[in-house]
Amino acid sequence: MQGKTVVITGATSGIGNVTANHLAQQGARIIFIARDTARAEQTLKQLETFGPNQGHAVHYADLSRLSEMIRVATSIKDQVKSIDVLINNAGGIFTTRQLTQDGLEKTFANNHMAYFVITNLLLGCLRSARAARIICTASGAYRRARLDFDDLQSKRSATSFGRYERSKLMNILFTRELARRLQGTHVTANCLHPGFVATRFGESSSGVTSLLLKYAKKLALSPEQGARTLTYLASSADVAELTGSYFYRCKPARLMKQARNDEDARRLWDVSVSLSGVGA
Repeated sequence: MQGKTVVITGATSGIGNVTANHLAQQGARIIFIARDTARAEQTLKQLETFGPNQGHAVHYADLSRLSEMIRVATSIKDQVKSIDVLINNAGGIFTTRQLTQDGLEKTFANNHMAYFVITNLLLGCLRSARAARIICTASGAYRRARLDFDDLQSKRSATSFGRYERSKLMNILFTRELARRLQGTHVTANCLHPGFVATRFGESSSGVTSLLLKYAKKLALSPEQGARTLTYLASSADVAELTGSYFYRCKPARLMKQARNDEDARRLWDVSVSLSGVGA
């Protein structure tokens, strides 16, 4: 990773933080998007410790808002000539159904639209690299999900876990459609299930959701364990040319039928273009 530029969301805690530190230690320049100033400053200090004098930088944004997604991606694009690795990792689960300023359900906006908008706006920088990788953190939770294109904003259905599960299915469908569109280029796109990891994930939730997550985390992987596949996809020569795959424990894993639905993947892309004005 010596001399390479990595852009990552969700780097101030959990597997994103561990991955950013590992890649910095391998010589990469880390550019990350954060919302919390205190955690971002702490992350910068960590990165300087693991990889000193490499030009690490932070950009601030609320990734639940379309205008912020567009602004921060444009800012990075204007400052960076090329990007070797883009890691879409930020995500969340929310106890109640919340609408963003754009009228989008918050889980959908934060967990799917941020991946979609930032990736599409940074594609030019990725294409400028000699070889580039796009990695999306999904989850095995997608297995319980089905997409209802008449209710993507969860007006009629879905618990907090249901909204999260559907967003993780969207991550996989987005990655597969992205890989299809990038065929013939030197940019690959893969996604992964990191396992259930004990991180800050779900800290903003309350009630039953919070209790379930609290007890489940007692049996969860450590962030170091959970970051292995993410770090592997970002840096290993073994996957330099592999694209459109879903990984678990550093190996390709078979997807269930709903995650292999190419028609749904194309339809989700078109809906995302319509909502954001990006990616046409």
